[in-house]
Amino acid sequence: MRRPETLERLRRGPVELLVIGGGIIGARVAFEAARRGLSVALVDAGDFGGATSSASSKLIHGGFRYLPMGDIGLVRQSQRERTVLLESVAPNLVRPMPFLLPAYRGAAKGPGAIAAGILIYKSLAGRGGRASLISPATARRLVPSLRADGLQICGMFEEAETIDARLVLATVKGAARAGALVLNHARVTGLELRHNRGGAVAIDAGEDGTFEIHARHVINAAGPWVDQVRRLDDPTTAPLVRLSKGIHLLLPLEDEWKAGVALPLGDGRVSLGIPWQGMLMIGTTDTLFTGDPSRVEVTQSDARTVLEEASGFLPREVLSHDRVKFEIAGLRALPAGDGDVADARREHVVDVSRYGLVSVAGGKLTTHRLIALHALSRGRDDRLALLVPDSSRLPGTGWCPRIAGAGIDPDVADHLERLYGDEAGRVLDCAATMPDGLVRVHPGGPDVWAQVAYAVESEWALTADDISRRRTTLSVRGLLNERIAARLAAIAYSTGRGAPGVGAAKERRADSSDPARAAQGSGDHAVRAGAR
Repeated sequence: MRRPETLERLRRGPVELLVIGGGIIGARVAFEAARRGLSVALVDAGDFGGATSSASSKLIHGGFRYLPMGDIGLVRQSQRERTVLLESVAPNLVRPMPFLLPAYRGAAKGPGAIAAGILIYKSLAGRGGRASLISPATARRLVPSLRADGLQICGMFEEAETIDARLVLATVKGAARAGALVLNHARVTGLELRHNRGGAVAIDAGEDGTFEIHARHVINAAGPWVDQVRRLDDPTTAPLVRLSKGIHLLLPLEDEWKAGVALPLGDGRVSLGIPWQGMLMIGTTDTLFTGDPSRVEVTQSDARTVLEEASGFLPREVLSHDRVKFEIAGLRALPAGDGDVADARREHVVDVSRYGLVSVAGGKLTTHRLIALHALSRGRDDRLALLVPDSSRLPGTGWCPRIAGAGIDPDVADHLERLYGDEAGRVLDCAATMPDGLVRVHPGGPDVWAQVAYAVESEWALTADDISRRRTTLSVRGLLNERIAARLAAIAYSTGRGAPGVGAAKERRADSSDPARAAQGSGDHAVRAGAR
């Protein structure tokens, strides 16, 4: 459904459930409820997945990091969810990736600790917990750039990686096809809820005007903005979460990596190196953030920290700051409390206000389906007491036979199938209507102009940033320049009623949100940049 029709429907009548925040949790809440026959609306102040949910570590992980914390149940839960996402829910967007766990002479974790961790993980994790010890020579064959000096032993364990922004979009598509009304760039400005009877929610949709949505139930899944939304409902409410900032840097990947790397650090964190979308992504930091979530950004100190920590397993010449192509900053929502955020447990929290507003925050990308069900179950309605998540495949997550015979460059074909799955043929159809549909947007990357038109026509993109950052890989590859950004904005404006000139001013390297974003943005959960 196009934006004008969605707005008309929202203005016309009430819904049973309104979800505030279109990150992975909010999108999944809308999907699960709509699949079970409820009338659902999903709104986001910015773009779907526009904040935390596109600033993750890109991992659907099995919980190896939770072993030292004693969270055995979470390890097993994570293993089960990873298997379902890999095999059933999103097989082209979630793919297996082995990870190396090196032990260097003098490092925080020695050979004994690495070997013990691998043994425990293997014994507890079940079918998805394949793990072993490998030789330094084998490790170097998997990751040619891995530092060899001082490498004593190396563990290897199973993980999976994802394109997080595309996973959010696939979930939003699934919700929409099940009947949910979905609207991005529409912020909540007011809540007038009656005790457990729903009420009116004020929406500001920018150029499309303001209106109210009447809903029987309201779920607040606004991620870093969750407490701001809660204060719209009850100005006296105490904070539910505190925020932790993490960053990732993207650099060119010159060697063929067949695995990621996780180097344990002395403070309980890990330094990550991940081959992702043809780039090398490294991270992450884990520091308390107390400012405006809309203004989170990568500082020079953040970047120095990540580069220095990655030098524990990579040569320094690979890690010069002038090689950084893109920077990602994001916020993890952690349960309110004291102590170092790096040591805080990564649990999600669900709160129900005295007026019936259900708020959910925290948790992990891996277990987002279970978190969504927990939030729904607190809605004080028997129809929302959902016990088992839907395991059907999301739209655009299968395979497309048409791609193989399309006569396009192999890297472009692989790229389209990876991003669009069984909907890649629809991008080819779009290309057939454009003179340059299969021409690369930038010669240095696999994105083509048909993706831009498809993003606006079929994926709710309204701005150049929506297109370059979350529907394509132009930004993360460092390929967005003024000329390209101007054309993206023009296409968005002419085709999808986006804002003219948005994103055209200059190339953006730091993924910080528009400062004008108000009370709630993408309804994201505990995944922040580099969270594991």
